[in-house]
Order: sequence, then C-alpha cells, then structure tokens
Amino acid sequence: MCKDWIYLLGTFLISWLFSLAIIPLIMRYCNSRGILDLPNGRKVHKSGVPRLGGLSFFPSMCLALMVALFLLDRTSSGERVIVSFWSCTFLISLFTIYATGLIDDFMGLDAKVKFIVQIVAATTLPVCGLYINNMYGFWGVNEIPAYIGIPLTIFIVVFITNAMNLIDGIDGLCGSLSLIALAGFLYLFVVYGLIVYGHLIAALMGTVAAFLRFNLFGHVDKKNKIFMGDAGSLTLGFILGFLLVKCSVDSPQITVHSGASSMTVAITLLLVPCFDVVRVVISRIYHKRKIFTADKNHFHHKLLRTGLGQHSALAVILLEVLFYLVLNMALSYIHVTFSIIVLLDIVLWITGNTILNAVIHRHGDNPFV
Repeated sequence: MCKDWIYLLGTFLISWLFSLAIIPLIMRYCNSRGILDLPNGRKVHKSGVPRLGGLSFFPSMCLALMVALFLLDRTSSGERVIVSFWSCTFLISLFTIYATGLIDDFMGLDAKVKFIVQIVAATTLPVCGLYINNMYGFWGVNEIPAYIGIPLTIFIVVFITNAMNLIDGIDGLCGSLSLIALAGFLYLFVVYGLIVYGHLIAALMGTVAAFLRFNLFGHVDKKNKIFMGDAGSLTLGFILGFLLVKCSVDSPQITVHSGASSMTVAITLLLVPCFDVVRVVISRIYHKRKIFTADKNHFHHKLLRTGLGQHSALAVILLEVLFYLVLNMALSYIHVTFSIIVLLDIVLWITGNTILNAVIHRHGDNPFV
C-alpha cells in the first residue's frame, strides 16, 4: 500500500509540474490574442481575465497517466497492466467533452449543442456496461432494472457535469471543490485496489492544484491570473460524474465497493454543488424565470452579498463541504440508513439557506435576485 501511494504521488507531481510549466504559456497566448473572460453584470471580476486554464487539464492528466501506466507495467512483477475497452471509451468521451468546452471558450457554442454532446458522451458509459443498478435501500429501493438504471446514469453524469460548470463563479471554487472530491475518490479507489483509476485521479489532482496556484493567487494587473473556462469545468464535472457512478455500481468486476457506504461517500463529495443547482433551478421555476437564464442567485453569490470577499466565501463553502463529509461519515458509521442521511442533509441545506436569506435581507438586499 505504501508503494502505491508513492507512485500516486509521483503521478501527481508529474501532472503538477507540467501544468505549472504550460499555464503561463496559455496566459500569454490568451493575453496576446484577447481571449479573455470579460466582466458583466453577473460576474464578480472587474477586468478581462484569460479563460483557457482548462486547456492544460486533459494533456497534463494524460501525460502523467501514461508515465504512471508505463512504470506500473514495468514494475508489476510480470503482470501486465491492462486498460479495458470501456476505460478507453471513457477517455474518448472525456476528450469529446474537453474539446467541446475548448470550442465554447474560443468561439462560443449554443447551450443546446453542449447539452446534446454531454448526453452522447454520458451514454457511452451504460453502452459499455457501466450504469447504476442498485439504490442500496434508498427509500426501500434496492436493485433496479437497466431501463431505469441507464437513463438515471446518463442524467446523473450530465447533471454533475453542468453543476460543476455552473458553480464556477468565484476564484478557486470549482477547482477547490473538485480537489476535495477527487481526494475522497482517490482514497476509495486505492483502498479497494483500483490503482489505475487512482493514477487517473492523482493526475487530475496535479493539474487542478497547479491551476489553483494561478487562479487563486494570481493578479490581473500582473497578467498571471487565469480562469479554467468551460474546458476545465466540463472536464472536471464529467470525470466526477463518472467516478460517482463507478462508486455506486453493484458489480464485483467494475465497482469500487458494493454497498451504500461507498455511494454515501460519493454523493457527499458532490453534495454542495448539486444541492446548489437544484435550489437555483427551483427558485427560477418558482419566480417564473427561464431555467437556463444566468443570474446571481447561486450560493457563492449570496455569500458575497452578505459582505464577504471571494476568498472568505470560498472558505465558508469548503468548510460546509467538510462538515457534510464528517457528519455523513459519522452517521454511516453508526449505521444510520442512507435515506435518513440524505433527508437530514436536505433539511440542513434548507435551514442554512433560510438563515442566509435572512442575513441578506437584513443587509437591505433581495435574497432571490
């Protein structure tokens, strides 16, 4: 096990160092070509910022993963490291999502086109045999048939992909949430012996960590700040959706661990961005607004309206993620059912947002704008 973690650290460092080297080149390219995310009434930054940080994600991850697989193949005591057909299909689908995000960052894409591409990419998972087939007693439901599990899987992957894209609204938020979630998934995959996927996760963690160095601590006036853009947020969302599904599938051939515990961990890791998107959609429907119309009603926007700065709002959200993790793991450890855990999470989320709305109202602002 110790040897595995050393190799994983090496994969992380390769991706991290490669990203640290190429991100400044991407920033110079964006500044010279005017490929900038410009401020508007909905965004919190005040001047144009390069928006191609996600360009580094896929190549950095693939480079580190290839080096890791090569070394594993040479040091595995004669056992060949085999990458399955459906794993290759997943990487092709991931590249499709990444390329779609890049095209959108360069020239813009219609939301319907992006949505269709996401559905097609997500469909490859159940086509290759990876789909949720067990709810582990959630509201009394256990095994579910393919005609339910397949569309459920596609919906979950597309939903998480968009959730990570939509929550990318302040410095470091999407990257930091992804880094925490990836660390949790890394632990699960390594503990249950799926080392190849551990290296994929470690490689992605390396490039996200390098990106955060410039996104969180860069300065616009020094031209060393960058946003990840859709190429980054869509790539992260698709991978996180895939990892959640893989943790939830009840199959000894392809799952991390059969049981509600791994599904509880997986869902908790992505709880905050998913809850936020659900709340925003419900709010737009209630106030008779178009679902896909952008606004400033996300959780991070609300925190900013209380007077917090971007970094302070980020810290609050990350602490909330850690709170849910500790709470849900403790409840799972004492054998509280999956259904009760989810219900308690919903109650806590609603209570927290109600308190936040009251604070915003006291500041003389409308909490539903």
